[in-house]
Amino acid sequence: MPIKTFKPYTQSRRTMSVSDFSDITKAEPEKSLIRIIKKKGGRNNTGQVMVRFKGGGHKRFYRIIDFKRDKVGVEAEVVAIEYDPNRSSRIALLKYKDGELKYIIQPVGVKVGDILMSGPDAEIRAGNALPLTNIPLGTFIHNLELTPQKGAQLVRSAGAAAQLLAKEGDYAHIRMPSGEVRLISVKCYATIGQVGNTDHENITIGSAGRNRHLGKKSHVRGTAMNAVDHPHGGGRGRSKGNNQPRSPWNQPAKGFKTRPKKIWDWVIISHRNKAKKR
Repeated sequence: MPIKTFKPYTQSRRTMSVSDFSDITKAEPEKSLIRIIKKKGGRNNTGQVMVRFKGGGHKRFYRIIDFKRDKVGVEAEVVAIEYDPNRSSRIALLKYKDGELKYIIQPVGVKVGDILMSGPDAEIRAGNALPLTNIPLGTFIHNLELTPQKGAQLVRSAGAAAQLLAKEGDYAHIRMPSGEVRLISVKCYATIGQVGNTDHENITIGSAGRNRHLGKKSHVRGTAMNAVDHPHGGGRGRSKGNNQPRSPWNQPAKGFKTRPKKIWDWVIISHRNKAKKR
Protein backbone atom coordinates (compact mmCIF):
# COMPACT_ATOMS: atom_id res chain seq x y z
CA MET A 1 0.00 0.00 0.00
CA PRO A 2 1.69 3.25 -1.16
CA ILE A 3 2.21 6.28 1.07
CA LYS A 4 1.00 9.67 -0.19
CA THR A 5 3.06 12.82 0.41
CA PHE A 6 2.24 16.49 -0.23
CA LYS A 7 3.80 19.59 -1.73
CA PRO A 8 5.29 21.65 1.13
CA TYR A 9 2.94 24.65 0.93
CA THR A 10 3.07 24.78 4.75
CA GLN A 11 5.72 23.57 7.19
CA SER A 12 3.49 20.79 8.52
CA ARG A 13 2.72 19.56 4.99
CA ARG A 14 6.45 19.21 4.32
CA THR A 15 6.77 16.08 6.46
CA MET A 16 3.15 14.90 6.57
CA SER A 17 2.21 11.63 4.87
CA VAL A 18 -0.96 9.58 4.62
CA SER A 19 -2.11 6.25 3.25
CA ASP A 20 -3.47 6.47 -0.29
CA PHE A 21 -6.35 4.11 0.65
CA SER A 22 -6.09 2.35 -2.71
CA ASP A 23 -6.82 -0.98 -1.01
CA ILE A 24 -10.23 0.15 0.29
CA THR A 25 -13.14 -1.29 -1.70
CA LYS A 26 -16.11 -0.10 0.40
CA ALA A 27 -16.48 3.36 1.94
CA GLU A 28 -19.41 2.93 4.32
CA PRO A 29 -19.41 0.35 7.17
CA GLU A 30 -21.95 -2.45 7.44
CA LYS A 31 -24.77 -0.97 9.55
CA SER A 32 -25.53 -4.23 11.35
CA LEU A 33 -21.93 -4.44 12.60
CA ILE A 34 -21.41 -0.97 14.09
CA ARG A 35 -21.99 0.50 17.53
CA ILE A 36 -21.85 4.08 18.86
CA ILE A 37 -18.75 5.06 20.85
CA LYS A 38 -19.39 7.48 23.70
CA LYS A 39 -16.42 9.78 24.18
CA LYS A 40 -15.13 10.30 27.72
CA GLY A 41 -12.08 12.48 27.13
CA GLY A 42 -10.07 10.54 29.69
CA ARG A 43 -12.47 11.45 32.52
CA ASN A 44 -14.41 9.31 34.98
CA ASN A 45 -18.07 9.59 36.01
CA THR A 46 -17.32 12.60 38.25
CA GLY A 47 -15.52 14.53 35.52
CA GLN A 48 -12.05 14.03 37.00
CA VAL A 49 -9.20 13.44 34.54
CA MET A 50 -8.01 9.85 34.93
CA VAL A 51 -6.03 9.55 31.67
CA ARG A 52 -4.07 12.63 30.65
CA PHE A 53 -3.72 14.09 27.16
CA LYS A 54 -6.98 12.70 25.76
CA GLY A 55 -9.85 14.73 24.35
CA GLY A 56 -11.74 15.79 21.25
CA GLY A 57 -11.19 13.59 18.24
CA HIS A 58 -13.34 12.82 15.26
CA LYS A 59 -16.67 11.08 15.75
CA ARG A 60 -16.40 7.32 15.11
CA PHE A 61 -18.49 4.19 15.00
CA TYR A 62 -17.07 1.03 16.51
CA ARG A 63 -16.86 -1.89 14.06
CA ILE A 64 -17.62 -5.21 15.77
CA ILE A 65 -14.70 -7.51 14.93
CA ASP A 66 -14.99 -11.31 15.10
CA PHE A 67 -11.94 -12.19 17.19
CA LYS A 68 -13.28 -15.64 18.12
CA ARG A 69 -13.73 -17.06 14.59
CA ASP A 70 -16.17 -19.59 16.08
CA LYS A 71 -18.06 -20.49 12.88
CA VAL A 72 -16.04 -23.68 12.52
CA GLY A 73 -16.05 -25.42 9.15
CA VAL A 74 -18.22 -22.80 7.41
CA GLU A 75 -16.70 -21.12 4.35
CA ALA A 76 -16.88 -17.34 4.00
CA GLU A 77 -16.19 -15.07 1.05
CA VAL A 78 -14.34 -11.77 1.43
CA VAL A 79 -16.80 -9.22 0.01
CA ALA A 80 -15.06 -5.96 0.97
CA ILE A 81 -11.92 -4.41 2.45
CA GLU A 82 -12.71 -1.41 4.66
CA TYR A 83 -11.02 1.32 6.68
CA ASP A 84 -11.41 1.14 10.46
CA PRO A 85 -10.74 4.40 12.36
CA ASN A 86 -10.38 2.47 15.63
CA ARG A 87 -7.32 0.41 14.65
CA SER A 88 -4.19 0.62 12.52
CA SER A 89 -5.04 -2.37 10.31
CA ARG A 90 -7.69 -2.70 7.62
CA ILE A 91 -10.72 -4.91 8.17
CA ALA A 92 -12.27 -7.46 5.83
CA LEU A 93 -16.01 -8.06 5.58
CA LEU A 94 -16.83 -11.79 5.37
CA LYS A 95 -20.09 -13.23 4.08
CA TYR A 96 -20.69 -16.81 5.22
CA LYS A 97 -22.65 -19.37 3.24
CA ASP A 98 -25.61 -18.99 5.60
CA GLY A 99 -25.69 -15.25 4.84
CA GLU A 100 -24.17 -14.00 8.10
CA LEU A 101 -21.77 -11.04 7.86
CA LYS A 102 -18.72 -10.59 10.10
CA TYR A 103 -15.64 -8.39 10.21
CA ILE A 104 -12.10 -9.72 10.67
CA ILE A 105 -8.71 -8.04 10.64
CA GLN A 106 -7.33 -8.18 7.10
CA PRO A 107 -4.12 -10.25 6.74
CA VAL A 108 -1.50 -9.57 4.08
CA GLY A 109 -2.54 -11.10 0.75
CA VAL A 110 -6.25 -11.45 1.52
CA LYS A 111 -8.39 -9.72 -1.11
CA VAL A 112 -11.99 -9.51 -2.28
CA GLY A 113 -13.25 -12.84 -3.59
CA ASP A 114 -11.05 -15.04 -1.40
CA ILE A 115 -12.66 -17.93 0.48
CA LEU A 116 -11.70 -18.22 4.17
CA MET A 117 -12.54 -20.74 6.87
CA SER A 118 -11.82 -21.44 10.52
CA GLY A 119 -11.46 -24.74 12.33
CA PRO A 120 -9.00 -27.64 12.74
CA ASP A 121 -9.55 -28.77 9.13
CA ALA A 122 -8.93 -25.36 7.52
CA GLU A 123 -6.18 -25.02 4.93
CA ILE A 124 -2.88 -23.45 6.01
CA ARG A 125 -3.12 -20.14 4.18
CA ALA A 126 -3.48 -16.44 5.04
CA GLY A 127 -6.74 -15.55 6.72
CA ASN A 128 -7.72 -19.03 7.94
CA ALA A 129 -7.96 -19.58 11.71
CA LEU A 130 -6.84 -22.84 13.34
CA PRO A 131 -5.85 -24.14 16.79
CA LEU A 132 -2.11 -23.95 17.40
CA THR A 133 -1.96 -27.76 17.56
CA ASN A 134 -2.94 -27.89 13.85
CA ILE A 135 -0.50 -25.20 12.65
CA PRO A 136 2.95 -26.30 11.32
CA LEU A 137 6.10 -25.13 13.10
CA GLY A 138 7.67 -21.96 11.70
CA THR A 139 4.34 -20.52 10.53
CA PHE A 140 3.75 -16.79 11.00
CA ILE A 141 0.48 -16.07 12.81
CA HIS A 142 -1.58 -13.20 14.25
CA ASN A 143 -4.87 -12.73 16.16
CA LEU A 144 -3.59 -15.03 18.87
CA GLU A 145 -5.69 -16.12 21.84
CA LEU A 146 -4.32 -16.19 25.39
CA THR A 147 -7.17 -18.29 26.75
CA PRO A 148 -9.02 -20.89 24.62
CA GLN A 149 -12.36 -19.62 23.24
CA LYS A 150 -11.89 -16.16 24.74
CA GLY A 151 -11.01 -14.48 21.43
CA ALA A 152 -7.81 -13.03 20.01
CA GLN A 153 -5.93 -10.66 22.31
CA LEU A 154 -2.38 -10.64 20.93
CA VAL A 155 -0.71 -9.55 17.64
CA ARG A 156 -3.53 -7.46 16.17
CA SER A 157 -1.87 -4.20 15.02
CA ALA A 158 -0.85 -3.34 11.46
CA GLY A 159 2.16 -5.29 10.17
CA ALA A 160 2.44 -7.48 13.28
CA ALA A 161 3.20 -11.21 13.16
CA ALA A 162 4.24 -13.85 15.70
CA GLN A 163 5.96 -17.15 14.89
CA LEU A 164 5.20 -20.66 16.11
CA LEU A 165 8.55 -22.12 17.24
CA ALA A 166 7.76 -25.40 19.01
CA LYS A 167 5.11 -27.53 20.70
CA GLU A 168 5.66 -29.32 24.00
CA GLY A 169 2.74 -31.14 25.55
CA ASP A 170 -0.15 -28.77 26.17
CA TYR A 171 1.79 -25.62 25.27
CA ALA A 172 3.30 -24.01 22.19
CA HIS A 173 6.36 -21.73 22.13
CA ILE A 174 5.47 -18.46 20.40
CA ARG A 175 7.93 -15.73 19.44
CA MET A 176 6.08 -12.45 19.83
CA PRO A 177 6.76 -9.33 17.69
CA SER A 178 8.71 -7.88 20.66
CA GLY A 179 11.14 -10.84 20.55
CA GLU A 180 9.71 -12.41 23.69
CA VAL A 181 9.16 -16.17 23.60
CA ARG A 182 6.21 -17.34 25.68
CA LEU A 183 4.05 -20.40 26.26
CA ILE A 184 0.46 -20.47 24.99
CA SER A 185 -1.97 -23.38 25.11
CA VAL A 186 -2.12 -25.41 21.88
CA LYS A 187 -5.93 -25.23 22.14
CA CYS A 188 -5.82 -21.48 21.46
CA TYR A 189 -6.77 -20.29 17.99
CA ALA A 190 -4.57 -18.14 15.77
CA THR A 191 -4.94 -16.76 12.25
CA ILE A 192 -2.39 -17.61 9.57
CA GLY A 193 -0.27 -14.80 8.12
CA GLN A 194 0.77 -11.25 8.95
CA VAL A 195 -1.60 -8.37 9.73
CA GLY A 196 -2.11 -6.14 6.69
CA ASN A 197 -1.47 -2.40 6.17
CA THR A 198 2.25 -2.94 6.73
CA ASP A 199 3.11 0.62 5.65
CA HIS A 200 1.29 2.09 8.63
CA GLU A 201 4.59 2.51 10.50
CA ASN A 202 5.88 4.78 7.70
CA ILE A 203 3.09 7.35 8.09
CA THR A 204 4.13 10.70 9.60
CA ILE A 205 1.48 12.66 11.51
CA GLY A 206 3.10 16.01 10.70
CA SER A 207 0.89 18.40 12.68
CA ALA A 208 -0.64 18.88 16.12
CA GLY A 209 -4.09 19.40 14.61
CA ARG A 210 -4.02 15.98 13.00
CA ASN A 211 -3.25 14.45 16.40
CA ARG A 212 -6.26 16.27 17.85
CA HIS A 213 -8.44 14.52 15.26
CA LEU A 214 -7.12 11.27 16.73
CA GLY A 215 -8.17 12.38 20.21
CA LYS A 216 -4.64 13.13 21.41
CA LYS A 217 -3.94 16.42 23.19
CA SER A 218 -0.51 18.02 23.19
CA HIS A 219 1.37 18.42 26.47
CA VAL A 220 4.32 20.33 27.92
CA ARG A 221 7.75 18.75 28.41
CA GLY A 222 8.83 18.23 32.00
CA THR A 223 12.19 19.97 31.36
CA ALA A 224 10.32 23.14 30.35
CA MET A 225 8.58 23.34 33.74
CA ASN A 226 9.67 24.74 37.08
CA ALA A 227 11.16 22.41 39.67
CA VAL A 228 8.01 22.63 41.78
CA ASP A 229 5.88 21.28 38.89
CA HIS A 230 7.92 18.32 37.65
CA PRO A 231 10.98 16.26 38.69
CA HIS A 232 12.67 17.28 35.42
CA GLY A 233 12.00 20.99 35.94
CA GLY A 234 14.29 23.77 37.12
CA GLY A 235 17.92 24.34 36.23
CA ARG A 236 19.42 26.95 33.94
CA GLY A 237 18.81 26.57 30.24
CA ARG A 238 17.98 23.17 28.85
CA SER A 239 19.38 21.38 31.86
CA LYS A 240 18.29 17.88 32.78
CA GLY A 241 20.55 17.88 35.80
CA ASN A 242 21.28 14.47 37.28
CA ASN A 243 17.64 13.42 37.25
CA GLN A 244 16.64 9.99 36.08
CA PRO A 245 13.66 10.24 33.66
CA ARG A 246 10.57 10.22 35.85
CA SER A 247 6.83 10.83 35.73
CA PRO A 248 5.29 13.91 37.43
CA TRP A 249 4.59 11.60 40.40
CA ASN A 250 8.27 10.60 40.60
CA GLN A 251 7.99 7.07 39.19
CA PRO A 252 11.06 6.15 37.08
CA ALA A 253 10.32 6.00 33.36
CA LYS A 254 13.35 4.05 32.11
CA GLY A 255 14.85 0.90 33.56
CA PHE A 256 12.22 0.58 36.28
CA LYS A 257 10.31 -2.70 36.05
CA THR A 258 6.56 -2.16 36.21
CA ARG A 259 5.48 -5.54 34.82
CA PRO A 260 3.92 -7.68 37.58
CA LYS A 261 5.39 -11.13 38.09
CA LYS A 262 2.33 -12.70 39.73
CA ILE A 263 1.85 -16.38 38.88
CA TRP A 264 2.26 -16.02 35.12
CA ASP A 265 6.02 -15.53 35.05
CA TRP A 266 6.53 -19.19 34.18
CA VAL A 267 4.94 -18.73 30.73
CA ILE A 268 7.78 -16.41 29.62
CA ILE A 269 10.60 -18.51 28.18
CA SER A 270 12.74 -15.62 26.90
CA HIS A 271 12.10 -12.07 28.09
CA ARG A 272 11.60 -9.39 25.45
CA ASN A 273 14.40 -7.18 26.81
CA LYS A 274 16.90 -10.04 26.83
CA ALA A 275 15.95 -10.92 23.27
CA LYS A 276 16.66 -7.37 22.12
CA LYS A 277 20.14 -7.38 23.66
CA ARG A 278 21.27 -10.37 21.62
